[in-house]
Amino acid sequence: MVKDQNKNIAKSEENQGKAGVASGASKIGPSTKFETISERLSPFGGLLGLVKFMDLVKFKEIFDGLYIAPSRKPVLGHYNMVYGLLILLFIGFNRVWHFLFIQFDSMICSIFDVVKLPYVTTYWRYVNSLGINQGKAFLLIMSALRERVWHLCDIEYETIHIDIDPTTTTVYGNQQGSRKCYNPRHRGKKGFRQVLCFIAETREYIFGKFRSGKTLSGEESSQLILELKKHIPRCVKNVILRADSEITCWESVKAAEKEEYQFIFSNDKCKPVFEDSSWYKIRKNDEVEYNECMYQPTGWKKPHRFLIMRIPIEEPKTDGPIQLELLDVPKYKCRIFVTNLTKKPHKCISEYDKRADCENSIGEAQREGISAIPSRKFANNYAYFQMVMLSYNIWRSFKMLAGQGLMEEKSEAQADSQSKGKSFSKAIVDNTIRIARLKLLIIAAKVANSKNTTKVKYSEHDRRTENLFKFYEYLDKLRNKARPWLDSQRWCSKHLQSLNVEQFAFS
Repeated sequence: MVKDQNKNIAKSEENQGKAGVASGASKIGPSTKFETISERLSPFGGLLGLVKFMDLVKFKEIFDGLYIAPSRKPVLGHYNMVYGLLILLFIGFNRVWHFLFIQFDSMICSIFDVVKLPYVTTYWRYVNSLGINQGKAFLLIMSALRERVWHLCDIEYETIHIDIDPTTTTVYGNQQGSRKCYNPRHRGKKGFRQVLCFIAETREYIFGKFRSGKTLSGEESSQLILELKKHIPRCVKNVILRADSEITCWESVKAAEKEEYQFIFSNDKCKPVFEDSSWYKIRKNDEVEYNECMYQPTGWKKPHRFLIMRIPIEEPKTDGPIQLELLDVPKYKCRIFVTNLTKKPHKCISEYDKRADCENSIGEAQREGISAIPSRKFANNYAYFQMVMLSYNIWRSFKMLAGQGLMEEKSEAQADSQSKGKSFSKAIVDNTIRIARLKLLIIAAKVANSKNTTKVKYSEHDRRTENLFKFYEYLDKLRNKARPWLDSQRWCSKHLQSLNVEQFAFS
């Protein structure tokens, strides 16, 4: 007997993608075999982007022209030693002995063309040879790097805000220069009192000092303001300084006026007298009031403009009897500032309040490694501090280039890019360095050699790979172009004269 069958039987569905699921399930048990492979894997696949970036900005050219070499002459050369320390900080390790964890890493060894990195003691002896001169050289290197990145990102700020803020690093032990200083979290313990200056528009570190635990003096604060000028890009015409009350003194004000900077400093050292008839509110229903006056504190050579913002303090509610005041006078919390800005008081204070973002930059810098004290010698710690901030600025440059790539991506108006949701560049720009490191650096990769060619291979199953390649392609696109800081039609960089590099007109 023959049975009729339906001849139009649909074929079973198959996964046509490369990321298809295996046909059979895998089971792992206690007797499962295990073995090793000869391929060298690295968790820091994103270091290829750092190599491209260093070539893009010609970092070796900057280093050879501005670095002041210490007396110690390492076999690998000064550039490779500093480059190795920067890579250590770039990937998130902030202590020299952490080289133990990356000594055989394939990506890092391939960058230096070695099978194994030098021993940790080699790097430590080099750090021990650094001093104040090397720290100042790192500041100049950062200035040159900043100008080149601004050219690459088409940044040409005419006005910038520089936020100055001291921070405290607690130390345990007998480090040279440590003192008992202002340390609200660890009262009575020794520490260092560093001072950091950030550009508010880009959140870059522009200048700072690794200091002993003493309170910042007027002479030091004035010297700090005077030294800012040689690190400010040449395209900037106006500078607005913002700082807390520790900076406020006649020496700081005099230095700011000498350099023709605008400034607004918080004040808690003097109490100017404000006229009662001059108080005003922005809106009728507001409780906050503002006022201003010209006042000359004791020791100052001339009067300056002081602003005040007073906020009523609400009386705490208690269930028991209330102690009445002799006079029914309202209580206020007052914020006083000294400035040479000409805006209305509430607008000046509103501009000062934007300085609060500086605390986030300091927090990031502390996590990047300024809290790590590698040596008992003050000069070594000074140089290492500036090296940490150089690594911090490199990450900032990565984020700025990613933002520039995002803008070009939007300008091209690609249909497929709009359908893929949040782009890779957007994720880097919006997040902190710690999150950007997870998206841009901590990506598994394998260094493979075939036919005398070295390749870095990434997993096609990682969702970040496709976007990472787009970022690499953008860096390669910039590398293939003429360097914009050499264009005589653009603003001239300060560092070109130090490097004996001439500009020319691009055709």
